[in-house]
Amino acid sequence: MSTEDLGLGWRGGALDLPAYLKRIGLYTGADAGTDAGTGAALPPTEETLRALHRAHVTSIPFENLEIMLGRPIEVDLETVQAKLVGRPRGGYCFEHSGLFAAALERLGFEVTGLLGRVMMGAEKLRPPTHGILHVRLPGQDPDEPGWLADVGFGGGPLEPLRFRDGEEDDQDGWGYRLRRGTAGGAAGGWELHQTTPGGWLRRHIFPMNEAFRVDFEALNFYVYAHPRSPFTMRPFVQRFLPESHRVLDGTAETLTRPDGSVETREHAPAALPDVLASDFAITLEGGDPERLVAWLEERA
Repeated sequence: MSTEDLGLGWRGGALDLPAYLKRIGLYTGADAGTDAGTGAALPPTEETLRALHRAHVTSIPFENLEIMLGRPIEVDLETVQAKLVGRPRGGYCFEHSGLFAAALERLGFEVTGLLGRVMMGAEKLRPPTHGILHVRLPGQDPDEPGWLADVGFGGGPLEPLRFRDGEEDDQDGWGYRLRRGTAGGAAGGWELHQTTPGGWLRRHIFPMNEAFRVDFEALNFYVYAHPRSPFTMRPFVQRFLPESHRVLDGTAETLTRPDGSVETREHAPAALPDVLASDFAITLEGGDPERLVAWLEERA
């Protein structure tokens, strides 16, 4: 029998599930299941999906720092586990969604990759550079809608969103909704909207076409290596919690609360390693603090 990886699925069997559950605060020893942590106490239900999504989003930050540190961003499961689970680091959408998909698959959920175009209110079409997931329960009635899992955007949602057209979802004061759209000309697409002080903002659009790991890998290369990718131009780090959304854009830090209030601070490049540790739960190791500061000072 061939053991060749054909690129299908999310390699859930290769995930260190106990380590992942510990990382997101849901592992409680024996309660996490027997048989080397198979997750027997986490059945593939809506309640489990919501708990996993919220725990992942609030535990593992968003960041693109490998680019500034002179290293490629790899999205194979082993590399992502080592970075996002084994170290006090984070990642961006393709890393987060691939890891979350593996965990969901391991626990028995049905997981399909999707690709979104990040619009942020724009009308001009943008490339599909955002990895997200369509999740269904095992044996779920095909007429019942599944859920959108978006753990890798950096700004929520805290919990997955049901595919119900126009249904508004208030999550600890942060508002989201899914609406049917054309996804850039493709019929049958969806739009994710979020609330802002100015009203609803169309955040990204996406068709329901299935995306695979190889698609995440190809688009990941564009995001971290293309000279016009915004992620190659400055550090971009986020931490999303029920009470606050922190963003580090270059050396400017913004704190937004659910009521729309905003605080901003500017940091010196030399202060960023400490800011990352204190405000974003990211610890740079070895010579990485010096590499980041040098990268920023060269471009100041």
